[in-house]
Amino acid sequence: MNKTVFEISKMDCPSEENLIRMKLDGISGIFNLDFDIPNRKLTVFHSGEIDQIEKSVIELNLGGKKIFTEQTDRTEFNEISNQKKLLWIVLSINFAFFLIEMTTGLLSKSMGLVADSLDMLADSFVYGISLLAVGGTLIKKKRIAKLAGFFQIALAIIGFLEVLRRFFGADKLPDFSTMIIVSVLALIANGMCLYILHKSTGKEEAHIKASVIFASNDVIINLGVIIAGFLVYWLSSDKPDLIIGTIVFVLVIQGAFRILKLSK
Repeated sequence: MNKTVFEISKMDCPSEENLIRMKLDGISGIFNLDFDIPNRKLTVFHSGEIDQIEKSVIELNLGGKKIFTEQTDRTEFNEISNQKKLLWIVLSINFAFFLIEMTTGLLSKSMGLVADSLDMLADSFVYGISLLAVGGTLIKKKRIAKLAGFFQIALAIIGFLEVLRRFFGADKLPDFSTMIIVSVLALIANGMCLYILHKSTGKEEAHIKASVIFASNDVIINLGVIIAGFLVYWLSSDKPDLIIGTIVFVLVIQGAFRILKLSK
């Protein structure tokens, strides 16, 4: 048995963990994947050469870099029996906030909330792909990933077109109070998801360490919409909302292409 440790510089939330799991699924010789999200480390327990595993990790463009490979005597790994249940909980939270943010975003005319809802939907796709493919074949998983990726891109493109229309139009200002309140609730929801998923890893206090990782994309997006809400009020302009919406749509499309890579 060999143990290879990777540094994954862009692995700052459970979505990246799920993407890595899906990418490495089907590679023979892998016995266990041990994720340390707070320290952005992945430990792969495997037999044979590491070349194919290393290539797959690098292809995800998450800043993956092999640190070292060594032999290990470890042969037993604790499986988390309730992981599927926890994934369902996280998926439900993300999808619920997709519906909440999409609805309130359209009603309040906030593209920031609409874009953030698509980010929530993107996370739902990642967890949903994992759950729907449990016990299924790798081909099934890749087909689901392809459909999810293209659907996500289509929604983001529609969002971009709406941003352009509003930028050159004369629409009413978005409701800044709705932007702020809903984004604060979404921020709390993302914190709950991080807590639940890091608790499921079985690593003592891992969720506490994870809570201090300020670079989490979801948290940054929520804070960005909150700031945009205040700027809309102070400047009496919809431009801050359109700018944060555009930034989030770009992130959503990047995530979609990352999902599409899993279908290759």
